Amino acid sequence: MELRTRALETILTEKGYVDAAALDSIVQAYESKIGPRNGAQVVAKAWSDPAFKQALLADASKAVGTLGHVSRVGDHLVAVENTPQRHNMVVCTLCSCYPWEVLGLPPVWYKAAPYRSRAVKDPRGVLADFGVSLPTDTEIRVWDSTAETRFLVLPMRPEGTEGWSEAQLAEIVTRDSMIGTGFPTTPGAPS
Repeated sequence: MELRTRALETILTEKGYVDAAALDSIVQAYESKIGPRNGAQVVAKAWSDPAFKQALLADASKAVGTLGHVSRVGDHLVAVENTPQRHNMVVCTLCSCYPWEVLGLPPVWYKAAPYRSRAVKDPRGVLADFGVSLPTDTEIRVWDSTAETRFLVLPMRPEGTEGWSEAQLAEIVTRDSMIGTGFPTTPGAPS
């Protein structure tokens, strides 16, 4: 896939359809300004600021906007909270609708047909494939993104993180935990 991408980029650049510097700028923006770091900051703030958490759960688009993360496509962001009783997981069964402003580029598996179909039919099995094991009495709720509505999972804050700064908390938030296919990293473990 990477070779195909490079070949296509080379052809488009040579024919003058794409400016290589502009393309590099876009890629750099998604790697450093748009992406999972933004979502991790949102989650960390929700974990440490009860008023922000309440605002996030009430209107995620507005709450995330106060941190400077605004959707460029006009979709509505909804935050769903994981609890001991309910685990949330996000999928887009029709294509790959995804909250780019807070999660960056979607992972390849998120766009793949097996994930998109199995997440709805067998969410516990899909989670097991990702190494996520939940108690049998934990309800799994699957949220289907659309062009109009995207979802962000607010994972449970790990024990042992009391007194941590937002920056420290953001370091343990993973992209997969914000999709619901993973957990934040264990405090003290490599991220």
